[in-house]
This record gives sequence, C-alpha cells and structure tokens, in this order.
Amino acid sequence: MATPNYSYEKRQRELAKKRKAEEKRQRKLSGKPDDPASPDEPAGDGDAAAEPVNPTEPQT
Repeated sequence: MATPNYSYEKRQRELAKKRKAEEKRQRKLSGKPDDPASPDEPAGDGDAAAEPVNPTEPQT
C-alpha cells in the first residue's frame, strides 16, 4: 500500500486558497455583487423618475 503524499495535498489546499482569494479580489475590484439576490441594489428603480430633480423648487 502506498503512503499518502501530504505535501501534494497541502500544496493543493494552498493553491485553492490563493485561487479563492484572487476571485474575491476580482469581485471587490469590479464592484458588482456575485449574488443577484443581494439587497445592495435599490428595489424601486422606476420610482426615481417620479421624484423631482430639485426638491427646493416649487412644482407648478
């Protein structure tokens, strides 16, 4: 029976960690969330047009 190669397994874990950290860094740089269900986006996109642009002006 062959002995397990622990150094190979450790190297694979290290590479996976580096890969995951790089993906996280890329997500942060892009500024876009990966999860489309995240609450970062405002829910009422269509309501922005109904609000006055300059609220200090009286509407006539």
